[in-house]
Amino acid sequence: MRSISAAAFATLLSLGSVSAFVPVGLGRPSAASAAGCAGLQMALDYNDPAVAEEFAKVQTMEYDDVADEMLQQGIPVPPTMSDMDAKLMLVELRIRNKGAGGGAGGEKKRPTKFGSKFEEAVWTKPAFEEFFNGIKATGDHNKENVVKEYVNTPDVATQRYGKDYKRLLRDTEAALTAPPPVKSATLQFSGFPANMGSDACKMTLEALGPIADFECGESEDFPVLVGKVTFEDIETAKKAVAQYDGMDMGMGSAIEMRSV
Repeated sequence: MRSISAAAFATLLSLGSVSAFVPVGLGRPSAASAAGCAGLQMALDYNDPAVAEEFAKVQTMEYDDVADEMLQQGIPVPPTMSDMDAKLMLVELRIRNKGAGGGAGGEKKRPTKFGSKFEEAVWTKPAFEEFFNGIKATGDHNKENVVKEYVNTPDVATQRYGKDYKRLLRDTEAALTAPPPVKSATLQFSGFPANMGSDACKMTLEALGPIADFECGESEDFPVLVGKVTFEDIETAKKAVAQYDGMDMGMGSAIEMRSV
């Protein structure tokens, strides 16, 4: 299958709709498939060069590889979906993960429920997020997919890629288990049970060292406390992260403590 350049794809799009474009080697879809493609709710700007470039990469992928990559992020591809529709869907997913392509913009809101272990790791483990962003910056999609699969299914990924990507898997595990960096004496926290109350929460943290400032309230999404604490020195903040970050309090999510 031959791929077209990003510039050529963008030019074709400027002449008509996405559903009218048929990549070389795919053949023209059936009427039902074309209708399904035209009916997709495209939230991205498909005249954007970044989107066209991503499509040029996805176009050469086999259907099973497209489905596997999406499933790794918790999004199953319906068995009736055409090859073209699946690829366009993957393009949209990749662009949204990169925060590009004419989306809504602004700060991303943390999901109330994670679609996969990989998504949860990106949101809850700063060291892993930084590590994965570094891989994305290189443009190596093979490594991206290996890392995602390892986070979601470590045993399967180790069996598949343990020989060729041994160092990458080792670095991924290190990033997953690395403690969050502490850059100041102020921490944002969440995950302490709401029924313990703000006073008990403050006393718990104060046991590690003197507190200069403390804010606390109940989460709107879960029965847990969220807030901000400023210790009198950064060393106490580091102790708080080491002591409580990642601790399971039985509330459905672990305690998180992040440096501000």
